[in-house]
Amino acid sequence: MKFGRLQLCSLFAALLCTAAAAAAELTVSAAASLGAPLREIAQLFQRRHPEVQVLLNVGASGALLQQIANGAPVDVLATADQETMQQAVQAGLVDAAARVDFIANRLVLVVPAAAPRRPDELADLGAPAYARIAIGQPASVPAGRYAQAALQRAGLWAALAAKMIHAQNVRQALDYVARGEVDAGFVYASDALGAAGKVKLAFEVATAAPIVYPAAVLRGAGKAGPARRFVDFLRSAPAREVLLRHGFSAL
Repeated sequence: MKFGRLQLCSLFAALLCTAAAAAAELTVSAAASLGAPLREIAQLFQRRHPEVQVLLNVGASGALLQQIANGAPVDVLATADQETMQQAVQAGLVDAAARVDFIANRLVLVVPAAAPRRPDELADLGAPAYARIAIGQPASVPAGRYAQAALQRAGLWAALAAKMIHAQNVRQALDYVARGEVDAGFVYASDALGAAGKVKLAFEVATAAPIVYPAAVLRGAGKAGPARRFVDFLRSAPAREVLLRHGFSAL
């Protein structure tokens, strides 16, 4: 049986569509600060595993956990803190043995690029010049929780709480600073690097413990095999290179 050129093209297109439809869709819910590097990492992973299509869902770690608890079909969870992942373990959503740490970060204070001055330490935020300070909602945003804890250790939280402008995730806090809607904001070093030219780094904020990002395959993941391969890939040299380039820190 002979095919004309148009028929061959149609057959080839149909085969491509069939192959695409057959690709396993892997859903990865990740902390907002991981958005940019994970998009690159997903592309690298898909080149090695063309049978897998990675679907990224980014947001505040606490909000992602709530989505999963409410039944969202997710295969991999990557959070910006150990606390949220531990909550996932305690809720029976993740096996404790399945969680792995893959990268670290640092908390920093930034100010708008056009700001005439920068604070030198947390106590400086009490000055009238810093009337509005962006912070991730501590109940659901790890960066906000880290910032609140740092201010509490310094004995400043009660005095500064009224100045805090709560953001739904760390990227929103960064946007507030970049647009000059606040006078300062708590974000990650990776966020500050990604917004170079829009914000200025004031100083690094000391945290009680290192900021370490864990990832895990969800219990009952629909694509458990690809999910395990993706989590393993997060710890690979190519993935680490992407993360370090985006301002994250090695473990």
